[in-house]
Amino acid sequence: MIKHAPITHSRALLAALALGAVAAASSAASAQDAQETDGQRTITLDAGFETDPTTLDLISGGDFAASDKAEGCVGFIAEGPDLRLTFSANDMANALPLYITAQSDQDTTLVIKAPDGKFYCSDDTVNGTDPVVVFGPAQDGEYDIWVGSFDQDLYHDATLSISELGVR
Repeated sequence: MIKHAPITHSRALLAALALGAVAAASSAASAQDAQETDGQRTITLDAGFETDPTTLDLISGGDFAASDKAEGCVGFIAEGPDLRLTFSANDMANALPLYITAQSDQDTTLVIKAPDGKFYCSDDTVNGTDPVVVFGPAQDGEYDIWVGSFDQDLYHDATLSISELGVR
């Protein structure tokens, strides 16, 4: 399981973590290329990725209303996404679903801008307060992912999980 240093919403701390993220990327499985550039964490996964689920430790929350991204979204997120996932379904005719979840001891939310340009949101779906968004079948392209906190300006440790095999 790939674990990375926590993501925070402080650009200065993100810059300091960049060296650690690049070092972690060099030991990642071949289906993955985790890196951080300009304060933006990115990861690339191909269908059938071996490290399933792929997980990233981060800090949830922010001071921007998730509803400003898309109607019906709840909670508060950072201005920019916590993660940009580039996913390739490898032109699989029967592509597997892609499960994106966030786990925390506190109430978290998910906001995802999918490759189709639409926003998808989730709150309180797994284990009470853990959100999940399922793309079935998975879409090729870039997913911008925000992990929010239900309350404004509250920041919590969280783990983002990406899987083709389901929620665990």
